[in-house]
Amino acid sequence: EISLRNLIDTDVLLDIALDRKPHSGPSGRLLDYLQRRPGTGCFAWHTASNLHYLTKAGRSGFDAKSFLASLSSFLEVAPASTPALRFALNLDMTDFEDAMQAAAASAWGADVIATRNLRDFRKSPIPAQSPASLLCTLASS
Repeated sequence: EISLRNLIDTDVLLDIALDRKPHSGPSGRLLDYLQRRPGTGCFAWHTASNLHYLTKAGRSGFDAKSFLASLSSFLEVAPASTPALRFALNLDMTDFEDAMQAAAASAWGADVIATRNLRDFRKSPIPAQSPASLLCTLASS
């Protein structure tokens, strides 16, 4: 079995938090996979605040803090630092938030970024895969 280190992009977590079909299916299966393999997944520090903010009014009865607490029980949080910010600032990526995701992935030592936004990660130093594609990669061993 392949043991890749995976950064989970905000959009993947939002798919689950907001139950955005059909994307929540593969995203949920990826998180289930990572939950059974502690230490193989992380999310960026700034993802926590973005997710909390974006889900406040997005789903009735949804508790963002509980969701984040659950995630942090099996996903690590990539370190935030001045060097990581400088790294993001120097990346040739059009979306700065995506550059911050790539910098977080690099700082944590991720092998891949799980995202549905593959186009904006074309110039990322860490390759990106969709949740469905990543699940196939992880299962192919």
